Amino acid sequence: MSVKVVEGKADYSVLQKVKDYQMLVKFRLTATVVFSSVIAFLIASEGAINWVAVVILAAGGFLVTGAANTLNQVLEKDFDKLMKRTADRPLAAGRMKDSEAVLAAGLMSLAGILLLALFNPWTAFFGMVALLSYAFLYTPMKRISPIAVIIGAVPGALPTLIGCAAAEGTLTLLALSLFTLQFLWQFPHFWSIGWLGFEDYQKAGYKIVPTLNGKQDPSIGLQSLLYALFLVPVAFLPWYLGVSGIVSAVLVALLGLVYAGFSWNFYKKSNRKSALLLMFFSFFYIPISLIAFLADKV
Repeated sequence: MSVKVVEGKADYSVLQKVKDYQMLVKFRLTATVVFSSVIAFLIASEGAINWVAVVILAAGGFLVTGAANTLNQVLEKDFDKLMKRTADRPLAAGRMKDSEAVLAAGLMSLAGILLLALFNPWTAFFGMVALLSYAFLYTPMKRISPIAVIIGAVPGALPTLIGCAAAEGTLTLLALSLFTLQFLWQFPHFWSIGWLGFEDYQKAGYKIVPTLNGKQDPSIGLQSLLYALFLVPVAFLPWYLGVSGIVSAVLVALLGLVYAGFSWNFYKKSNRKSALLLMFFSFFYIPISLIAFLADKV
């Protein structure tokens, strides 16, 4: 795409600005977050589907998540410049000012929380927790300790809890079971990504991947295996609670075992191929699991 230079300043087209905002809110990642929240809402809902509520939940979730991702990039702008995969982000590349991004984050967070509050106080509360913990706890902790992964897994799992709370009006065992499922899923998912992007993370000074003698600690493969195995019993909770059937419980449990198999392979081989296999399977685990629960809903 051509970029015109006027009086020494870049004059970007509208299309480029749209692309920059897509990068700012991490559109694809945010869309997956919204998907988890909406499917959880549908699983927890009783009776006919309220599609207006679905749209409001999706919009509120998208705005809150987009705000969190925007604040993350504001805080990490100087570090994003050092990594190949993030150097072209609008703030890191200098195509957008910090003030514009902060204003956008403020407007998105305000609108998003207000939309979630239309359901009940729980959805607004958990939306705010997700926003603040991701931007102001997880983001700075990434440069301090690998414990950041545990901290980041909390806002990463809150979308399912928010979806259930929006449907049920309170905090229920179903909400906690889906939250637990998405919480545990993140560890093999993240460790495989962290392994593959280790050099980039090192350049930016991030300490989110445990190291051993200056290299990736192979024990993250073992940790991935343990977390994947924990997913197996969790798969039966929606069935135990009478929300979904035994078919989906068995299917999701089998997915957990396959996930554990890829994690074991990652632990034994600790190479790029094994990390890629684990990462790619992780992309399918959550959507297939949630859709299975919804399809098998009692």
